[in-house]
Amino acid sequence: MSAALGLAATRDVLVLEDADGSTRWAQGGIAAAFGSDPAEEHAVDTQVAGAGLCDPDAVRRLTEEGPLRVAELVGRGARLDREADGSLQRSREGGHGRRRVVHTDGDATGAEVWRTLHAAGSSLHRRRARVVGLSLTAGQVTGVVTADGEHIAARAVVLATGGLGHVYGATTNPEGVRGDGLALALAAGAATSHLEFVQFHPTALATGGSGQLPLVTEALRGDGAVLRDRAGTAFMQGRHPLADLAPRDVVAAAVHEAGGGEHVWLDCRGVAEVRRHFPTVTAACEAIGVDPARDLVPVRAAQHFLCGGVTTDRWGATSLPGLYAVGEVADSGVHGANRLASNSLLEGLVYGARVAAGLTLELPSLPAGASRDVLVARDPVLAARASALMDAHAGIVRDAEGLGRAADWLAPRIELDATCRVAAAVVAAALARRESVGCHRRSDVAALVA
Repeated sequence: MSAALGLAATRDVLVLEDADGSTRWAQGGIAAAFGSDPAEEHAVDTQVAGAGLCDPDAVRRLTEEGPLRVAELVGRGARLDREADGSLQRSREGGHGRRRVVHTDGDATGAEVWRTLHAAGSSLHRRRARVVGLSLTAGQVTGVVTADGEHIAARAVVLATGGLGHVYGATTNPEGVRGDGLALALAAGAATSHLEFVQFHPTALATGGSGQLPLVTEALRGDGAVLRDRAGTAFMQGRHPLADLAPRDVVAAAVHEAGGGEHVWLDCRGVAEVRRHFPTVTAACEAIGVDPARDLVPVRAAQHFLCGGVTTDRWGATSLPGLYAVGEVADSGVHGANRLASNSLLEGLVYGARVAAGLTLELPSLPAGASRDVLVARDPVLAARASALMDAHAGIVRDAEGLGRAADWLAPRIELDATCRVAAAVVAAALARRESVGCHRRSDVAALVA
């Protein structure tokens, strides 16, 4: 939506929406270096969280341009939490060296960003439609194909489809987030990168089910909540210098280990006014009979964010002329091997504006010649089987044997189902990276290195 708003003043824009996406579910906030907080420190924290695999130039653009994009969001009417003196209230989250995360109602930031951008885009031409294919002419993307067979020509197609949440069985992502944009790009032959880096959020509410699990924001840990194992031990103490505020890959792996694949406890009893400051989390807890002010909260790690994606340049252009990508579907280079907390909403704002700026300056011309359609299919039965395989073999900890088993099953089915296509690409990337780094952890790495 940021890209569409930036383009609307000079270009004809059509927004096709199949689902509302993940933005409105984001709790933590938007990380941005304001005032005495140097952008360089935010960049260093981002690089450290990304295990040194971030693109330094991409990170610099993110952290330097971030405050301006947050200010623009406020200018569009976003209501962010303020201190008594009117300054933006800032919290600290995992991997950050300072309190630099701005938020709305403590844990409802994504909903406010979504509300603000959709209100600002109320005059845009928007339609509910599911895109099932891309049209290509002379190697250039020249339009899309919808589920009802409509062909829509376009000089530029921008994928802003989010991540791959329901490619896994348990995820913090809403229904409908299942890697559709990534499947389209893969089918058309666009370059991808860092697909092995699938981030698992360490604290999803353990409801006992699968599908979408409620997120329990790590801002709680920034305000003093502590992770405990079944014996009541604060297991992050001594495991990392930042303890409970270590980067997500570290905490997720620790939660997985401490819980033996089951849940652990988040102790929020020391968080001041937890019910008032974190109403979204409180409501989710109460739905399963837990009061976070008095009870230990059951949490588990769950798929949360794809750090890689369709490879893009600084303007969001992919390897295919006419095709652009922004947000979680893209690998802009800012996340490396593991995303820093609250950099995702920031990335959408910064790189959405960059896509708009690039296409405002230069819009591709439509080439002459016959076009061909590249379509992706969906098979719910195959998708469910693929999700189970991903949980079993491509989760927080992987090994060559399990990944190979998944690859063998997925390979003959990629043309039959989009989930299988995306899962196969993730598995192939995980097999190719013969090391443990960031949120890609291989239990067989010692044998591979020896």
